[in-house]
Amino acid sequence: MKLENDPLPQLLNNLDAALRSLVEAQVADKYALVESILDAARLIIVEDGGVAALESRSQTLDAAGVYDGTDWAKPQALIPALTPYALSSAVAATVTIECLSELRMLAIALGDYKHAEFSAAQAHHFLTQSIALNLELLFAASSEAARIKQGALAMVPRALMQHLAQRIGFQHIIDQLIDEIWRLLRQRPIQINPVKNMITQIAICHTSEGIDLGSSGLGAARLVSSLYGPTHESTGDPGVVYYEQRLASLDENALQAEALGFSRAMHDTGLVSPYHASFLRYILNENDYLLIDALGLSGTGRDGLVCYRDLIKSLISECVYPSTAQAVFGIAMLLERGILYQQGVAQSLWRQINLPLSAWAEARLQFMCDSTITPRTRLLEGVVCMLGSPLGIGQGNNPTCQSARALSIWATSDPTYLLQMITSIARDNDLTMHFEGQQISSRKCLDASTSPLPFDLDPVSMLLVPHLDASYLEMGRLCLGREGDPHRWINPVFHGWWVGRGFCINVDVATGHLIDLEEFIRNFHAHYHPFYNGNQPLIHPQPAGIAITDSAARFIGWHAIAIMRVALDQDSEMRVYFFNPNNDSGQDWGNEVIVSTAGHGERFGEASLPFELFTSRLYIFHYDTLDYGEPEKVPAESYQNVKSLIESSWGANRIAPSI
Repeated sequence: MKLENDPLPQLLNNLDAALRSLVEAQVADKYALVESILDAARLIIVEDGGVAALESRSQTLDAAGVYDGTDWAKPQALIPALTPYALSSAVAATVTIECLSELRMLAIALGDYKHAEFSAAQAHHFLTQSIALNLELLFAASSEAARIKQGALAMVPRALMQHLAQRIGFQHIIDQLIDEIWRLLRQRPIQINPVKNMITQIAICHTSEGIDLGSSGLGAARLVSSLYGPTHESTGDPGVVYYEQRLASLDENALQAEALGFSRAMHDTGLVSPYHASFLRYILNENDYLLIDALGLSGTGRDGLVCYRDLIKSLISECVYPSTAQAVFGIAMLLERGILYQQGVAQSLWRQINLPLSAWAEARLQFMCDSTITPRTRLLEGVVCMLGSPLGIGQGNNPTCQSARALSIWATSDPTYLLQMITSIARDNDLTMHFEGQQISSRKCLDASTSPLPFDLDPVSMLLVPHLDASYLEMGRLCLGREGDPHRWINPVFHGWWVGRGFCINVDVATGHLIDLEEFIRNFHAHYHPFYNGNQPLIHPQPAGIAITDSAARFIGWHAIAIMRVALDQDSEMRVYFFNPNNDSGQDWGNEVIVSTAGHGERFGEASLPFELFTSRLYIFHYDTLDYGEPEKVPAESYQNVKSLIESSWGANRIAPSI
């Protein structure tokens, strides 16, 4: 049912009127009318039902002459490989006309539009290739390139691709979908709804008559069963209520088999079935051995459960429900990390269980809740997930990455501090930080801000990121007038005492030109490369800044990451392992700088690059001023390799002119 204030009917009326005018217009007037049609179509696409409405007008749009005189005039001449470039354009008209063209292809493929020069089979083949080539648009996570380059326009091609995939059929892209899902799951993200949605679509394909998944069937079944039937008693997705009735008739051996089945599926994929949550609640008052098996705990986790039994059972009782099933994985990984032994963590979690929320926090979290859970439950789920998987935090489509990085660093290095922050913001709607003796109230900064609040984050980030962003920006304001990059002063104060007070940058802030490249490259080797820093390991994650480039090695923008460690991989290649808070760390940055997330010794959530390739995208880093290393021993060849990679990518237009 459409709401009374739904803008779609009026937008469609405007579009139809413009199409009639276009048919009747003189040649000189057509350009302006096409512009207005594309503007209207762009607004329609992002409305509920808008893409379908445009699909039904495909033949009318074509006949009216929307494509006349453009590269999209003849569908038979279009090339699928070019669609990613059009859909990722920063020009709204280009993105919109590509979307309309693909909807025209869809209408032809489904037989709704009989095109004289392009068959339904040809259109169908084009679309399957186009969807496969733009697979990332089917997922919520978007790259820095898309967010910075397209802004709100990035939602237009995403809406299109979701519609195309549903209409053309997921069975035609199932292999690519399965590979993509496993690639994302290996990073163990906290925000798993996009992945769950894709698995649900695969499940629909898997059970639909007339859809043959062929060789993809086995891989598809493995993913589908992880959510909808990982154990013997949950096979066939009987429904939570019926499953709970089955549990009452199971003996101890059958219950243990269920527990082991759930834990295997959970640790294999990082996903938790709603049935797993129901099972955990059912056995909560049974013996601890069943609980250990259901969580899949090692010796470390088992010891933590024994020591903090009441706390863990209270966490399960308060935040584990079928609609918050991911909390099971969070609790399991929290125990595996052993952080409950750190001073203050257990006490802080007891406080969190009973924490009253402010009206602001309730309102922020409410839309993430259904009728079965409260905002407090949703927040508690987010807390255990963040503590269990600190490298699974993502910024969603929010372009501010400093706060997401900070949350990960705190969850890794100082969970008690993070839990205190959560309390201050969730309960009091304020966070007090200090910058060089000046007190900063996040609520006052937030009240003065006009920036829209992000809503595409995990529960903890939903509350903290607006306050952290506002505090970070206020620290930046206090640095106005200082020479150099403000990160030099902000990062150590904002992130914590463990951030090195030394600071290196290879870009002149005033001019944007590259500066002191050799010193920068040698110093990074001397402080981070074990062969040149006395084989000293990195103790705490360190904030750093990288120059993001696209697959053609063109500069996109600056991005905040955290360096986690530097180590040799299984092939004895020195790699930098880092945390990239963008929901998907695997990216092609051009010049064969392809970020890896698995297969080179990465832990869950880490990204990695060979040392020199990473250095070629680095532009700022922190270091301990008392650790000198041996910069003079860095080979000239290493310096030249990195310099060449910089100057042939993001530094190409930043070389200072010769005097």
